Amino acid sequence: MNRLSQRIIVLSALGSLLSADFVAAAEPSRPNIVFIITDDQGYGDLGCHGNPVIKTPHLDTLAAESSQLADYHVAPTCSPTRAALLTGHWTNRTGVWHTVNGRSMLRENEVTLARMLTDAGYATGHFGKWHLGDNFPYRPEDRGFTEVYRHGGGGVGQTPDLWNNAYFDGHYFHNGKVVPAEGFCTDVFFDQAHRFIRQQAATRRSFFAYITTNAPHGPLHAPQKYLDMYADQPPAIAAFFGMITNIDDNVGATRRLLRELDIEQNTLFIFTTDNGTATGASIFNAGMRGAKGSEYDGGHRVPLIAHWPAAGWNRKHVNDTLCHAVDVAPTLLEITGASKPDAVEFDGISIRRLLDPTADLRDWPRDRMLVTDSQRVRDPIKWKQTAVMSGRWRLVNGRELYDIQADPGQRSNVLDGHPDQAARMRAFYDAWWAELEPTFAETTEIHLGHPEHPVVSLTGHDWIQEALPPWNQQHIRRAYGYGAAPAGPAKDRKAPLAATDSSPSVHRGHWAVRVLTPGEYEISLRRWPVEADQPITAPLPPGDDVPGASKAFRAHPGLAIPSVRATLRIDDRDLETKPVEADDRDVTFTATLTAGSYQLAPVFVDAEGNEVGAYYAIVTKMITVAP
Repeated sequence: MNRLSQRIIVLSALGSLLSADFVAAAEPSRPNIVFIITDDQGYGDLGCHGNPVIKTPHLDTLAAESSQLADYHVAPTCSPTRAALLTGHWTNRTGVWHTVNGRSMLRENEVTLARMLTDAGYATGHFGKWHLGDNFPYRPEDRGFTEVYRHGGGGVGQTPDLWNNAYFDGHYFHNGKVVPAEGFCTDVFFDQAHRFIRQQAATRRSFFAYITTNAPHGPLHAPQKYLDMYADQPPAIAAFFGMITNIDDNVGATRRLLRELDIEQNTLFIFTTDNGTATGASIFNAGMRGAKGSEYDGGHRVPLIAHWPAAGWNRKHVNDTLCHAVDVAPTLLEITGASKPDAVEFDGISIRRLLDPTADLRDWPRDRMLVTDSQRVRDPIKWKQTAVMSGRWRLVNGRELYDIQADPGQRSNVLDGHPDQAARMRAFYDAWWAELEPTFAETTEIHLGHPEHPVVSLTGHDWIQEALPPWNQQHIRRAYGYGAAPAGPAKDRKAPLAATDSSPSVHRGHWAVRVLTPGEYEISLRRWPVEADQPITAPLPPGDDVPGASKAFRAHPGLAIPSVRATLRIDDRDLETKPVEADDRDVTFTATLTAGSYQLAPVFVDAEGNEVGAYYAIVTKMITVAP
């Protein structure tokens, strides 16, 4: 072989190596993930979707240079959506089909996306709204997140949240400890997420930042400068859109941070929302019927925007294939290379190809069927506010069929003209329901007596009962559920407050609890939470209001309940009764409990026999000291 031939071979081999190196460099390594999900913002609450009023320049820019899903669906309310996207399972399978009533806690056997990413070596941070359980083992820190900064319940000022929290200058839970904060809640949550992102970038560790705002969920509060941007709109719209524009500014700040840290290229940046609009439909709803809570598309079709420059997802690409929140977890696992436990079977599928502008979709299943429903009841009801979806078709409540291509506003029921299509969709739903129905009886129970969690704080938010429980602090202040309390304006009520006859009112709710360790327990009953530190029978003055279109929960007076005694009720048996003295802040009972499941329903009682559930109860496992 002559020298020229040898040189050609060497150069050829070198070229092959360089080519291989180039391919390896072009293939993105596992990305960071910034996942932003807002609360009660609908598909039409974005400028890029045609809203003529709202100001969302940063999100509009993001959409213009990202992949988008135009037919992406969630649950019509918040907790169920979050359960689906974090587990890849139908909401009803996870035990989360409601937002209150003990039906918003993610079953203990569910494995979350955060757990799987943590097991794969990711740093995982949660910032803002969780709403899948406020006690062990349901909190985000129990479900795989390594860094947690959150409020309680489903929103700032809801019953499980820290007392008197409003949207400004609140107190939050940081890795289980209560910490003060300054500023508007959305800004605080993004600031904490930015701190987490900076920390991970400094150590070059892959991360999952799950940023979950409680805004623009009501009550409708926003910093004044954002209210002023919409001064020509009705107050509710000004506050709702103001909160969204504030989110938009935080989205812009987060994208600038990623560029500043030089990690934007290999960061998958996702923006989505948890259900249809709660307030914005009066301005613009993208031609859809329905809003939050609705089985029509306006209740559950929401935006999903994904930007990932290293994978080529940095130009506008819109895919209109039907998909669902159950697809998020399997998609992110495929993208990151993380694995799921062998026992986990997803209800969703990876939709990475739908987001890839270059993917071949000729073999994509166009007849795939999906289900979403609004089960805001104690126990699921078949066909309650249900949509079965397949391509262009929507079968609603089993009785209405809509062709979305011809009728996106779902005005013309074409069931009679397409009986075979309706029959196929009904058959799919019947099989879906039959598979899930046996799981409905698996009540999610709050654990008592875990060695690492000997003290458990219970709130009325999680009472299991037919009526809605007192899910926010305004309800607590207004003595929600107490039969002798003034009913107040109808708009402030979610259920009747007064007895319907002259008989004393009876508390119908209970906490479902599971005692893990047998022994002696202290059960301390409270009208007001520990932070309030007020007597059971005392009224409270209203707290300070904050800027916005509605009154802060804390800005309502706290009504006195003239309780004279307290009763410890477990499994419909009154075990013990004690008097309530004038200065008592709590009434404490001691009970010996064996391991197992219980219905805990302690009450306060007035002189006429009217009962009201103890809004707060602190259960403590007593330490047994060896003789």
